[in-house]
Amino acid sequence: MENSSPPAAITRRRALTVAGGVLAGAALAQTAVPAFAATVASDADAIVVGHGLAGLVATAELAAAGRKVLLLDQEPETGLGGQAFWSFGGLFLVDSAEQRLMGVKDSRELAWQDWLGTAGFDRGIDDPAGQDHWAHKWAEAYVDFAAEEKRAWLAGLGMQWFPIVGWAERGGGLADGHGNSVPRFHVTWGTGPAVVEPFEKKVRAAVADKLVTFKFRHRVDELIVTGGAVTGVRGAVLEPSSAARGKPSSRTVVGEFELKAPVVVVTSGGIGANHDLVRANWPARLGTPPKSMITGVPAHVDGRMLAITERAGGRIVNPDRMWHYTEGLKNYDPIWPGHGIRILPGPSSMWFDATGKRFSSPDIPGYDTLHTLKSISDSGYEYSWFVTTQKIIAKEFALSGSEQNPDLTEKNIWKLLSRIWQTPEPIERFKEKGEDFVVAKTLPELVTGMNRLTGDNLIELAPLQRQIEARDREIDNPYTKDAQVMGIRNALAYPGDTLSRTAAIHKILDPGAGPLIAVRLNILTRKTLGGLQTDLSGRVLDASGTPISGLYAAGEVAGFGGGGVHGYRSLEGTFLGGCLFSGRAAGRAAAAATAS
Repeated sequence: MENSSPPAAITRRRALTVAGGVLAGAALAQTAVPAFAATVASDADAIVVGHGLAGLVATAELAAAGRKVLLLDQEPETGLGGQAFWSFGGLFLVDSAEQRLMGVKDSRELAWQDWLGTAGFDRGIDDPAGQDHWAHKWAEAYVDFAAEEKRAWLAGLGMQWFPIVGWAERGGGLADGHGNSVPRFHVTWGTGPAVVEPFEKKVRAAVADKLVTFKFRHRVDELIVTGGAVTGVRGAVLEPSSAARGKPSSRTVVGEFELKAPVVVVTSGGIGANHDLVRANWPARLGTPPKSMITGVPAHVDGRMLAITERAGGRIVNPDRMWHYTEGLKNYDPIWPGHGIRILPGPSSMWFDATGKRFSSPDIPGYDTLHTLKSISDSGYEYSWFVTTQKIIAKEFALSGSEQNPDLTEKNIWKLLSRIWQTPEPIERFKEKGEDFVVAKTLPELVTGMNRLTGDNLIELAPLQRQIEARDREIDNPYTKDAQVMGIRNALAYPGDTLSRTAAIHKILDPGAGPLIAVRLNILTRKTLGGLQTDLSGRVLDASGTPISGLYAAGEVAGFGGGGVHGYRSLEGTFLGGCLFSGRAAGRAAAAATAS
């Protein structure tokens, strides 16, 4: 892993459009068919390493072009779809039918403004050797994709979206700064499994047609390099496993393998379950790495293939850029080790550090994830608190994960409608069984419970009460100087928030809104924003910026495109989309490169 190149000023420069990027990539690939392809005996036309969403998309594209593919993964078949299966299914779309239905006026220009303000690209976007050079190109191509072809392409595969568009990452307060100016978070009807399903179907159909062969329990330990080109993989065969989806599987080796192909596509995911690797790459700008974190991804998201691909010559860029959540709950019924669930909050809960000091703007629920992460680190503690009401959690709390949203995942309209008159059952279960919740009728009882939970007696009643009462006084008028109260009123001006995501504005200490609830929030690991640097064809570049013959990458291992399409921060709904877009580009380019 390398140090940052000198910052460069951002310029508004039009990169290749989506269609142009794909066509240009395909043309490049066709003129650069590896010379070794005809001389090295091959087991297939292509090898894809990783059967998550990006791997399924790339494999589907290769098979659609008639290529024979070996799809390898260290996990058993139950893990097909990877982390995407567990996701909430949120997708970033621009100027969609769902936005227009909700009265949202969006545009490609507004989305690009938001992306640039959020990404903060500063590592040589105009320098071909810069870490952000290809990331910036990927970003513009992706925003074009989200504004143009993305929805129609996915709808054509059978995907549908919940009509109320969510407003995630609302930003830091300036039009050209971080955040979504408008709601863009489209929840897939069926959540993560419904995003995976059409591509899994395509790949399974290709298996039936003998174009794709699954190689489950095949752990890649090395990329084979012949004459400067990647020509295959070798590694260990792991013993069969009956582990359920998400549960850790055995790492007992029962054999070895070596497989050859003209192209290898790496789609192995990020580092979120490897806390040691997370801490090793933790940037100083976010403070001291937490000693204790909970884990938002299964144990197999270990980051192994990053180092393995780097040893084969691939360049890793922006390793210090990562995306971890500040609203993590310890799962009372964990699936994987240290399993954490994220609260997707509405804007009304009051947010305090471990000592009971209220955070200031932009550290408001749903506004600026990484700024809040830094503020928590600066507090000297590794957790924080929401102080809220039953009225707020009933309307505003959602939990990440397909399994935590049975109404959406099961496409059950009755369960979905029941949210109108009751707190969703998964929220109530966490409130009753989760160790991070404190429920009380009065504020003194709440403070006693908070101190009992942590055992450090950091919360004092008088200062906490003073801050809550000060905020509550700001509710008396339709105008205010309190940034969070302004944000609540702003949210209530959006029909989508009024219908589903923002409680009617009220005082925290209003007995009619109770009981009072305090929620301890833990740091939750999730996404790798940097990774293998790739061009718009998904070809992995070496340290000189030259594509490595036969080697492609897509998804999180490639920073969702170019080694860091998000820059420093995410607009949300862009992780699944990044896997879809980069997997498609790499699959199409790899198919073109192996055309006879």
